[in-house]
Amino acid sequence: MQGVILAAGRGSRLHPITVARSKAMVPILGKPIVERVMEMLAENGIDDFILVVSPADRDIVRYFSRESKLDADVRFVYQVERKGMANALSYAAPLITEDFVLSACDNLIPTADAGRLIRMMQSEEHPNAVLTLMPVEPDRLGSVGIVEMSGPWVTRIVEKPKPEDAPSNISSLPLYAFAPRILDYLPEVSLSARGEYELQDAIQMVIERDGRVGGVIIDRRLTLTNAADLLALNREYLIHGGEHPQLEPNTVGPNTRLITPLHIEHGTVIGTNCTIGPNVYIERDCRLGDNVMVHDAVILRGAEVPDGTTIANEVVA
Repeated sequence: MQGVILAAGRGSRLHPITVARSKAMVPILGKPIVERVMEMLAENGIDDFILVVSPADRDIVRYFSRESKLDADVRFVYQVERKGMANALSYAAPLITEDFVLSACDNLIPTADAGRLIRMMQSEEHPNAVLTLMPVEPDRLGSVGIVEMSGPWVTRIVEKPKPEDAPSNISSLPLYAFAPRILDYLPEVSLSARGEYELQDAIQMVIERDGRVGGVIIDRRLTLTNAADLLALNREYLIHGGEHPQLEPNTVGPNTRLITPLHIEHGTVIGTNCTIGPNVYIERDCRLGDNVMVHDAVILRGAEVPDGTTIANEVVA
């Protein structure tokens, strides 16, 4: 199977974090979130990736050409205008030659759940698509795609319905497995009221014309929408990611304590009498003054923290 990752979004709700980088390149313990998504799929056997990116995002191309250690083939296609997921997938279509997994660049679920999705797609039932599904609270029904099911099969998908029109409380997440058949329907997708070509419209065509659209229900995921999400993602990987703490500051002053779990990148200078940690990620080339206290925080590259500052539950950009 191939992996297609949609990574052209600006991440406007993450400003100022995304002023100098795309959403896909926002770091989770030293790796862009898009690479964390790719790792999730690579651990389930996918090693051929197509990334749909913005023509302006030179960082992502450079990163996967020179820096990434991911053992996979990575190719790029460019989405000139951001007009929805169906539009983004259409740019990747010429490179898709087999069943594929499609994911947003900021959607992480447990690796085992991603494996369930892939195994169902490869099962003897030969689905035309498999959706990742998760129950949602009533107040979120109008902000996500909601599905109707009959046994294991999805019979309808509705994008952002009014609560009274929602066929269930089961949402469709932006992680899917598809047979190439869906690509034939992309030219038929019409522009929606919000000015996008909605992938759900193409999925509904698969349901109506081909059938056998399955679903895998999960109970946990992490996504990246705002600064609080970035804190949560880095905390998750610090505590449960199974990675050894990285402590590579250039200088640590006298009487400074470093409390794990902690991840500090190269080029960082930390002053005297500081307490750093726990649950802290400091990106490269930061400067922390004297008498600084930091816990449960993310400090992004090049940041300068004045003497005597306390940072807690915060992203510093």
